[in-house]
Amino acid sequence: MADQRQQILDIYTDGSCLGNPGCGGWAAILVYNGHEKVLSGAESMTTNNRMELQAVIEGLAAVKRPVPIRVFSDSAYVISAFNQHWIDAWKRKQWKNSLNKPVANQDLWQRLDTLVSSLDVSFHKVKGHSGHAYNERCDQLAVEESKRRQANL
Repeated sequence: MADQRQQILDIYTDGSCLGNPGCGGWAAILVYNGHEKVLSGAESMTTNNRMELQAVIEGLAAVKRPVPIRVFSDSAYVISAFNQHWIDAWKRKQWKNSLNKPVANQDLWQRLDTLVSSLDVSFHKVKGHSGHAYNERCDQLAVEESKRRQANL
C-alpha cells in the first residue's frame, strides 16, 4: 500500500515587503511525492498582506491534479480567514468586514476563494522564523524577490 502522505500536496508560502507599502515578493514551494516545485515573484508597490495572499494564490493556481492540499503559512491573516471562517462572513456581507467596510485586498481574496472552492484545501499555521525549513526557504525567496524588484526600480 502506498504511503498516505504521498497522496497529499503540501504548499508552503510566504510574502515579504520592503516598506509597507513598498517592493514586495512572494514565494511558494509545492511538495508532492518527493518532488518540489518552487515559485516566486514580486511587485513594485504592494503590501505584506497582498504578498502573503499572492503566494497562496500562485501555489494553488499551479496545482495540476485533484489531490488533498495542505497550505502552510506564517500569516495569521491568511490562515484565520479560512480557519476562523472570516471569508464566509465577508461573502455573506457582500465582501464587507465586521465594521461594514469593504474587505481589504478584496480582489485577491476573491481569486483565492475561487481557487479554494474548486480544490480540497486545508490551512495550517507555521510559526515564522522558527526554523521550519520550508518556511525559512519561502521567506528567503520572498525577501530576495523584494530586494531584486527594489534594485531594478
